[in-house]
Amino acid sequence: MNFDPTSFSSFALIGTAFAAAFVAVLWISLVIWTYRDIRRRSRDPLARILAVLVTVLLFFPGVLIYFILRPTHTLEDDYQQTLEEEALLQTIEDIPLCPGCTRRVQTNWMVCPNCQTKLKKRCHHCKELMELSWNICPYCATPVPGMRKENVTLEEVLPPLPDSLFSFDDDDGDLGPQENKL
Repeated sequence: MNFDPTSFSSFALIGTAFAAAFVAVLWISLVIWTYRDIRRRSRDPLARILAVLVTVLLFFPGVLIYFILRPTHTLEDDYQQTLEEEALLQTIEDIPLCPGCTRRVQTNWMVCPNCQTKLKKRCHHCKELMELSWNICPYCATPVPGMRKENVTLEEVLPPLPDSLFSFDDDDGDLGPQENKL
């Protein structure tokens, strides 16, 4: 078997060309991957530029530095975590608390068993539980007794005052209540 140095050099040249092409494609793909990854992890334009520059200039050590320094969570992960926290806070806020002692109470309790603070009232018509601030029952549409009535004038609600309370006093001409003079 004859060893031809020219064929070996051409094979070495082709192998080196393929290896260089592979390294170039790997380098470009790592730069693109770094850019895409930092875009998902940070909104800061300076961090994006620096991450790509470190990868472009240092190649494999740059990628290792990027792996060490990159943010641990993506923006999507942070958003999902924020949504989960808000949902958890919403469920915590939905638990009714007594305004008097801030202990947990049931939604169907009328009185707090701990401090006896009135929590709800019953409708006088349908006997359903109502919030204390409600002026009308949402179940039967009956107004709460003693609450303000719409389209009712003051004259209709108050009894008329007797005319004897207001008369002219002939001595001093003042308008005012009659006084017993001795």
